[in-house]
Amino acid sequence: MIAKALINFLRTTGKMIIEHKTLELFGKMVFEKAIIKPPFKKTNLMPDEACFLYIMQGENFSLSETEQIRVAENEAVLMKCGSYLSQMFASKTSGTYEAVAVHFYPDVLKKIYDNEIPNFLKSKEKPFPEKSMAKLKADELLQKYFDSILFYFSNRELVNEELMILKLKELFLLLENTKNATAIHEILSSLFSPRTYTFKEIISAHLFSNLSLDELARLTNYSLSSFKREFDKIYCESPAKYIKDKKLEKAAELLLVTNHNVSEIAFECGFNDLSGFSRSFKEKYSHSPNDYRIIVKKK
Repeated sequence: MIAKALINFLRTTGKMIIEHKTLELFGKMVFEKAIIKPPFKKTNLMPDEACFLYIMQGENFSLSETEQIRVAENEAVLMKCGSYLSQMFASKTSGTYEAVAVHFYPDVLKKIYDNEIPNFLKSKEKPFPEKSMAKLKADELLQKYFDSILFYFSNRELVNEELMILKLKELFLLLENTKNATAIHEILSSLFSPRTYTFKEIISAHLFSNLSLDELARLTNYSLSSFKREFDKIYCESPAKYIKDKKLEKAAELLLVTNHNVSEIAFECGFNDLSGFSRSFKEKYSHSPNDYRIIVKKK
């Protein structure tokens, strides 16, 4: 997702926007195309908006309050309303990230369906789905659909309100009949009904996600200072120390129960600096990771 606020941010920070095009319906951005020179990471807060993101080049790594999902080229992801962090990666061939996003809003859908929301978009009398995101491989129909959207980006004089409504309805029909029907239907039926997660649920889900404290704070909808205060109140410890200790505890466990090498374990536990991981591990366990594995296994 590349919202207008992101475009302004990229411009002011010198990030390279190669192309950005939008199509609006009823005054809201519904279709969006962007080509960016990554790497780039962005918070996407969508309290009353859902999104369908199709990756044409590169990869997108998205995290919700309790999930994380990687979307590759020619794949798409449906995201219900909520809080997300998205990291964009360049294609190895083109060196760019290219995606098309379709944004869904409750008021827009009510207008295009004349207040008669289709059954598959209505909330069901059942618990919330466990997931807020669902990934699918773009089949031929979905690829042809986005080819048509790209055509209209380049031929805006052909675009009118009636056409935009038809294209939105067409996408919902494709999603309704996708091969990943169960997961997609569960999310569609609660598209604009956010699930509330506790502070501890969000922290637990992302202990090993290699997120900064600022990014964790955004996922919990706190400012960084408020996040630190809330964390200390719940865990009686600073977030930096608590999270690092949990990562090291997991690393110690993996050293004993797997044959993975130290660098693989460090990465799996959320460390991106091997020397820093080894140093922190030795401070906590009095041995290097390799020595710890040998010594403890002998006992």
